[in-house]
Amino acid sequence: MNTKQIAFLLLGFSLFISCRTNPFTGKKTLAFVSDNSLFPSAFQQYDKTLTSSKVVTGTAQAEMITRVGKRITAAAERWLDANGHQGYLKGYKWEYTLIDEDIVNAWAMPGGKVAFYTGILPIANTEARVAAIMGHEVAHALANHGQQRLSAGYIQQGLSLAGNIALTNPTQNALFNQSFGVGSQLLGILPFSRSHETQSDEIGIMLMAIAGYNPNQAAELWKRMKANSERSGAQAPQEFLSTHPSNNSRIANLTALAPKAREEAKKFGVTRFKD
Repeated sequence: MNTKQIAFLLLGFSLFISCRTNPFTGKKTLAFVSDNSLFPSAFQQYDKTLTSSKVVTGTAQAEMITRVGKRITAAAERWLDANGHQGYLKGYKWEYTLIDEDIVNAWAMPGGKVAFYTGILPIANTEARVAAIMGHEVAHALANHGQQRLSAGYIQQGLSLAGNIALTNPTQNALFNQSFGVGSQLLGILPFSRSHETQSDEIGIMLMAIAGYNPNQAAELWKRMKANSERSGAQAPQEFLSTHPSNNSRIANLTALAPKAREEAKKFGVTRFKD
């Protein structure tokens, strides 16, 4: 067996053994890095970010972020337990922090660390729409999207290495590297990232409904996000060049998902929703 064959065999074997099942979709996902090694690193990075940020505590807004976060993650635990995934959240250490900075963003780290920036709160404007954001971010952590992105990066590096080993001609090698860099982004990494965003919208709207928040407010949130973007004059890239679906795609998708989220919430006895 030559070097090329060994390289491709090792890559294929790694893909085969490095998978885990996403409880929300039932599908296999990439998992080259274990939670035991990923979570501590994520927690450390989160703490480092908070140390260098102006963290808001003791205010009505900060208390709302914590309250919504706890309701969403309690809903997640209820859903996981009811669907045969008891113990799935072992190792998660949920934390919800409000950071005083005029940035329209929120994010979650692997293992359950969530941060909101004050800049997104005027756009959300209601607790239910904050819950839509929280549900989306918590979903990223639950579905192990950080783990998958890291694993996808390893695959990208592995394929690049395999291609460089296979192609010994310098001209072919240079052409491969140029083409692979662009192609792997447009056909691999970017669609992969957009699928994570769509999946987090789907999981998040279900969790917010189980937590007692009106799932119709998820689409309303993105209408407000779209309006804010248009007011600021920001030019969004074409969807196929972006890590996120377009605002219009998200609004349409979330509008279609709202009735399904209500039906899922009914299974848990939730029939009244907070706007």
